[in-house]
Amino acid sequence: MSTPAIKGRTRPDTRAILRVSTIIESVGILCALGVWISGGMTAHGPKNNFGWLVLIIALGCIPTGTFFLLLGIAKWFGDRNRTD
Repeated sequence: MSTPAIKGRTRPDTRAILRVSTIIESVGILCALGVWISGGMTAHGPKNNFGWLVLIIALGCIPTGTFFLLLGIAKWFGDRNRTD
């Protein structure tokens, strides 16, 4: 038999979602800073190829990381009240 979960204990899948979403969000923020470091934006986009690369990565990571971070936070609040 498995041991019953303790009320308020975070489950492994919730921890994994929070860990991965934090990494994705951090990469997105670092890439957004990379756009600024590479020379910023003009009316036609970043000034060089590196700027374009980090812009595309940031535009993919920031919304995805935010969505999964909100999912992980919601699961964490749900885990606090579960006892099964």
